[in-house]
Amino acid sequence: MPAKLPLSAPYWTKNPDFKALAGNLSWNFPEQKSGSLALVGGNSQAFSTEVKLAEYLVHHYPFLGSVDNFFPDALKSKFPPLPNLRFFESTDSGSFKRSPEFRASLANTGYALFLGDFSKNSETTLAIADVLKSSPATPAVLTRDTVDLIAGEADAFMNRENLTLIASLAQLQKLFRALYYPKMLLLSSPLLPVVETLHKFTLSYPVSLLTLHEDQILCAHGGRVASVPLSATEFSPLTLWSGVLAARFAVFSLFNPQKPLDSLLAALASV
Repeated sequence: MPAKLPLSAPYWTKNPDFKALAGNLSWNFPEQKSGSLALVGGNSQAFSTEVKLAEYLVHHYPFLGSVDNFFPDALKSKFPPLPNLRFFESTDSGSFKRSPEFRASLANTGYALFLGDFSKNSETTLAIADVLKSSPATPAVLTRDTVDLIAGEADAFMNRENLTLIASLAQLQKLFRALYYPKMLLLSSPLLPVVETLHKFTLSYPVSLLTLHEDQILCAHGGRVASVPLSATEFSPLTLWSGVLAARFAVFSLFNPQKPLDSLLAALASV
């Protein structure tokens, strides 16, 4: 008979005070405009989430030096000329394709927020994997359908520093499978085996993770795992993946780069 797992683990923190963390980390927000964020996403048929989140960031964090939308140039005719809109070469289906300009612009931004709404095609998959691999100094967060898109190419950039995934357990399961990671995430697993797997995975890869299982938001980095009941936050099982949480995290992480786990937790609070 296999040994029973304990009810807790030394690397697992339950119910941390994420609101206090948000208050502490917000002291590092600048008084004058500083920092740059790039919101990457959209295709010729879908781009409203990227626009709304850019507006959200500008409204809630007015100290940000710049908030730019990175769009495929298939969208250029849909907008008036604005300084915060950047357009890059697109595929025939209206999404991103590989280009030197796309690589250079990602490498020169302060933080990249990959929001998804990418067309599901191999050219775009390779374009996103390419900029992640070629801009290792630029912190990045991947969320929404970005994780599904690049799961098959994850071995090209998962050893990249300053990478965060805000993803459902099913999305992480797909990613782990693509990496041939020996410990699988099962949707039917009790909470503790999932916590243990996230602990081991973030010891193997220098990434930060946020996911949801059994109504617990799980945040992990460097082998440490923290859990917060979903009911203790303003989020629902749907709004958790809307992009708002990822946008908040990007701001906290931009100004607290050495505290990725605390920044994930702080993003759960309204600030």
